[in-house]
Amino acid sequence: MTYSLIARDTDGSIGLIVASKFFACGAAVPYVSGSCAIASQAFCNPIWGTEGRARMMAGESAKDVLQDLVARDQGRAIRQAHMMDTSGNFAAHTGAECVDFAGHILHEDHSVAGNMLAGPRVIEATSEAFIKNSNLAFADRLITAMKAGEEAGGDKRGRQAAGLVIHCGEDHPWLDLRADDHADPLSELARLWNVAQERYVHFAKGMPTKARFSGNPTRDSIDADIAAALEKRIAEGRTSQSHAVENEQ
Repeated sequence: MTYSLIARDTDGSIGLIVASKFFACGAAVPYVSGSCAIASQAFCNPIWGTEGRARMMAGESAKDVLQDLVARDQGRAIRQAHMMDTSGNFAAHTGAECVDFAGHILHEDHSVAGNMLAGPRVIEATSEAFIKNSNLAFADRLITAMKAGEEAGGDKRGRQAAGLVIHCGEDHPWLDLRADDHADPLSELARLWNVAQERYVHFAKGMPTKARFSGNPTRDSIDADIAAALEKRIAEGRTSQSHAVENEQ
């Protein structure tokens, strides 16, 4: 009922993006940390996500963790999952009873898995588009790849929800966007990502990290970056895509 992409960017950031004809798939599927990621889907088992993530963060390999989860779960035939461990290695499981088309693809820097899809071309096109668009910003690259899968047929039941999570080396996400019930959820993610670039991503630069407990304790540089982004957008003739209404002062 879902297809998803896990990827590692050249700077070490980890991203997981998912789309489905299933409400709030962005809440049910992704389990990401600063060093590993799991997508638990089909008849998803959230324990595969929580336990698997903790074990990989403790140093276990994706292959060993997944093999153990599959062996223990009596519902393994209807489960699908793919994951990346802290060493950047990928593993995947597609249960024998997942609804066709169901399958997965593993590459050196990304994995794609899906079930209840229009056909194998969905995951193939997603992977191909991710590889081809290495020049794009990471979030744009993930969204573009998923849109290629959608154009190849996507979830054969239609569209409803999508989610995008990116971690930049921290246990908390750098970006976490969701469209839980939308006629065109991937396009909605793209709009939200554009809105995020107006203010949110500049604010996120100052957020505390494990290495910098106080982060940026003043807002001067953040305000300067927001102002520069606004000036650039106006100069390029682009209007805001935000639905928010500014209060008049």
